[in-house]
Amino acid sequence: MEIGFENRVAIVTGAGAGIGRAYALDLAKRGAKVVVNDMGKTSRGEWTADGVVDEIRRAGGEACPSHESVATMMGGNKIVETALGHFGGLDVLINNAGILRDKTFINMTEQEWDEVMGVHLKGAFCVTQPAVKYMKENRYGRILFTASSSGMYGNFGQSNYGAAKMGVIGLMNTLKLEVGKYNIRVNTVAPNADTGMTRGVFSKEVAKRIRPEFNTPLVTYLCSRENDVSGQVFTMSAGWFARSAMVSGKGVCVGDARRPILAEEIKERFDEIMTIDKAREFEECGGIYQLGRPLTGR
Repeated sequence: MEIGFENRVAIVTGAGAGIGRAYALDLAKRGAKVVVNDMGKTSRGEWTADGVVDEIRRAGGEACPSHESVATMMGGNKIVETALGHFGGLDVLINNAGILRDKTFINMTEQEWDEVMGVHLKGAFCVTQPAVKYMKENRYGRILFTASSSGMYGNFGQSNYGAAKMGVIGLMNTLKLEVGKYNIRVNTVAPNADTGMTRGVFSKEVAKRIRPEFNTPLVTYLCSRENDVSGQVFTMSAGWFARSAMVSGKGVCVGDARRPILAEEIKERFDEIMTIDKAREFEECGGIYQLGRPLTGR
């Protein structure tokens, strides 16, 4: 295998099953020392993380378990400390841990909102901040966040999940600017798979085609030293991989930036405003975005 992780240490959260387990197994197979983080337990009361660690060790790899919650700073610090204490470093962090508390918006409770935000969005902060502190000193790191098409495009009954996942993209967009000079690359993936968390959502025919391991190759590459791309969002499912981006249509200019603009003028040209023909990707500018050039700088 050309893409190797020898002498690299990786943390994968939510790695006790599903997509996270597939990530952890592939990294370990390629030589990484892996911290398998998961709070989940089997029906027999055994830690799922321990089972994945056993799989890795039986295959000749190195791994250790972590049962801490990602949703607190204490838990995040302990997860990172596990990597430093057991393996003496940290090079890769995959923020994959997730839960669902599906309910229509009008019927959603505050607890159902907070629990999803806590794991997905706050969890991304709580684990990534201590990881970045170490990576900055080491001047190397590969960080991956997990978004979802539920946030990018919407999904009935998942306002909490969708909002948290779009928040993760916002976190990435700023973090990439702050850590790039330290050789830390930050990206986001929006995977799709039939897992315990999504069981019953997909038909049997679809579920057979969206196995968790089909998401792994892109993640492995993004976490490798060969990858130098940062601040990108990738969507993937059943062996299909694509980059997604925020774009803007050509738009229209109303008025002369001096006189008042009326709602009636917007109504008259609303079809032009709505069209996405000849869309252009937004570009980083450190100020206000406008079709790849800033209106104002800092």
